[in-house]
Amino acid sequence: MHYVSVEDLTKSYGVKPLFQHITFHIEEGDKIALVARNGSGKSTLLRILSGKDTAESGTVWIHKDVTVALFEQEPVFIEEKSILDNIFDHNHPVINAIKAYEAASDAEDIDKLTDAIVRIDELNAWDFDTKVKQILGKLNIHHLQQLAGTLSGGQRKRVALAKTLIDIGFEHKHVLLIMDEPTNHLDVEMVEWLEHYLNQEKVTLLLVTHDRYFLDAVSDEIWEMDGSNLYTYTGDYENYLEKKAARIENETASIDKARNTYRKELEWMRKQPKARTTKSKSRQDNFYVVETKAKQKIEDQQVELQMKMNRLGGKIAELKKVYKSFGDKVILKGFDYTFKKGERLGVIGKNGVGKSTFINMLQGIEQPDSGKINIGETVIFGNYSQQGLVIKEDMRVIEFVKNIAEHFPLAAGGSLSAAQFLNLFLFPPEQQYTYISKLSGGEKRRLHLLSILFRNPNFLVLDEPTNDLDLPTLGILENFLSEFQGCLLIISHDRYFMDRLVDHLLVLEGDGLVRDFPGNYSQYRDLVRDKGDQAAFPNEEPAAKATPVTSTPAPAVPKRQLSYKEKREFEILEQDMARLTREKQEITEKLNSGSAPFDELQKLSVRIGELGQLLDDKELRWLELSELAQG
Repeated sequence: MHYVSVEDLTKSYGVKPLFQHITFHIEEGDKIALVARNGSGKSTLLRILSGKDTAESGTVWIHKDVTVALFEQEPVFIEEKSILDNIFDHNHPVINAIKAYEAASDAEDIDKLTDAIVRIDELNAWDFDTKVKQILGKLNIHHLQQLAGTLSGGQRKRVALAKTLIDIGFEHKHVLLIMDEPTNHLDVEMVEWLEHYLNQEKVTLLLVTHDRYFLDAVSDEIWEMDGSNLYTYTGDYENYLEKKAARIENETASIDKARNTYRKELEWMRKQPKARTTKSKSRQDNFYVVETKAKQKIEDQQVELQMKMNRLGGKIAELKKVYKSFGDKVILKGFDYTFKKGERLGVIGKNGVGKSTFINMLQGIEQPDSGKINIGETVIFGNYSQQGLVIKEDMRVIEFVKNIAEHFPLAAGGSLSAAQFLNLFLFPPEQQYTYISKLSGGEKRRLHLLSILFRNPNFLVLDEPTNDLDLPTLGILENFLSEFQGCLLIISHDRYFMDRLVDHLLVLEGDGLVRDFPGNYSQYRDLVRDKGDQAAFPNEEPAAKATPVTSTPAPAVPKRQLSYKEKREFEILEQDMARLTREKQEITEKLNSGSAPFDELQKLSVRIGELGQLLDDKELRWLELSELAQG
C-alpha cells in the first residue's frame, strides 16, 4: 500500500533555505532513518508530514486510510492535567475504559476498579490493557496522578513516548509512525525494549536518531538529506558510511573533471566576438551546465586535530573513602578510586542512581558528605553538562567563541583562529555571524560542545554529550575524542559512542555500590543480558501494576557452582588483568613521551601488542567464569 508521496518540497527559515525541491515516497512496511546535519530541517520535515507545519512549495499526499503519529523532541502537554489525562486524551470507548481502570488501580478504589473491569470485559480490551501496562512499566511511568507541569525533562519525554505508542496501538490498522530522537533520556534497558517493541509492531516508520545501534536495529533504509538532494542507502549504518564515502569520491572526481572542462570552455567563451552569430548555441548552454557543476562543493569534513594540550602532572584525581547520600538514597559508600593519565572511563547505571552527582563531586561542583577528593594542580576540567549552553545575553556565534579565546593552539605549532575552529565543527563563515537565539536546538548543543573544547582542557567530563547532536557532528566529535591525549570521563546511554571511546566502566548499581568492569559497554550489556542479571541494577523500580496471573512454576534447575580450581583461577585472573592493565598504561605513557631510545620504542611497541592480546584472552575467560559464578 502506498502511504506517502512528497513532490518538489521546499522550506526556508527566514532567508536560510532548510531544504529545496525534496521528492520521496513511503510504502507500507518501510522503516526509514533520516540523516542530516542539525539545522537542515529534519524536524521541520517531520512536522510537515504530520500536518503541524506547512511547506512554501511542493505537495504532500498521504493516503486517506493512513494515520500519522508524530513523536516530537519537545512534547507538548496540558500542564495542569495529570499524566493519566494527558496519555489517555482520546474520547474512545476502549481508551476511556483503560483510563478508568488505570485511575482506579492507582487510587486503589475497589468499587471503581470493579466497574472498570466489567467495562473492559464488555469491550474485550484486556489484550490492549496488557500492552498499555507493558508500555508504562518499561518506560518507568507509575505515578499517573502526577501533574504534567511537575515533570522533569526526561519524564516528559518518556510520558510523551508512552502516549504515542498507546495512541498507535488501540485501533489503527495503517499507521505511519514518525519519531524525532526517541532514545533521548532513555536508559539502555528502555532503548533495547523500544527496539524490540518497534520490530514486533507492524508499523511503517520514519525516524531521526543519533543512536547508531538503535538505527541499525529498527530501520533497514537510510535517507540522507543534503540541500536539494535526498540520497537513499539500503542496509545498516556501516553500509551507509561506505556507500556515502564512495558517492563523495565519485562526485569529487566528477567535479574535478567538470572544472577542467570549465576552464577550457571559459577560454572559448571569452574569445568569441559578441556580435558573432555563428557561435554554437548548444555549446553556450552546455557551458552554463558545466559551470554549475564545476562550482559545486563537497562537504565531508573529518576532524584530525592535534591539540596542544595543557600538560598533566603525575597526580590526576584521587577519591578516598567518599560517602554521599540524599536522605535515604545512597550514592557512594566509602568509594575509593585513583585516576591515571590517559584514563578513558565510562560511568553507567540506571537513571537516578547518581551518575551526574558523581561527576559533579569530582569537579568540586558538589561536596561529598565525607571523605576526600584530591585533584592534581595541573588538571583543567572541561565540563559538558546536560544543562546546555548558558549565556547572559544574546550574541553572535563568533563573538561567543572569541570571548573564550581568539586562537586554539596546535601541537605541531601555530594555531587555529576562532573562525577556523568554528568552521571545523560545521559552522561555516555565513553562519558564524548568526545570533545564538536563532540556532536550532542541536546547533546550540554543538556550539556548547565546541566552547568546552576551545578552552583546551586536559580532563574532559561529558554528561550525555550525544543528545540532540546529528550524526555528522557525532562523527567529528568521536574523531576528536579518539585522538584526545588527556583524561576522558563519559556518561552516555549511546552504546556505539561508548564502545568506541572508553576502555572500562564504573557501574553505579545503587545503594552506594560501584563495580569496575574491565571492558566496553556492549560487553557489559551482553554479560547482563546473558545471565538475566537484574542484580546489576538492584534499585530498579517495579513495573506498573498488572492483573495477577497464576501459573505453575517450572522445576528449579540446579545452579552450576564454580569448583575450587575455577574460583582460584577467577581470583588470579582479576589480579593478572589489573597488573597487565597497569603495564599497558605505563608503556603507553613511555611511547607518548617519545623520550626512549629507538630500540626500546620498538620493543615497547611489540610488548603493547602482546598485552592487548593477553588482556582480551583473560577478559574472555573472566566473563565465562563470572557467568558460571552467577548461575
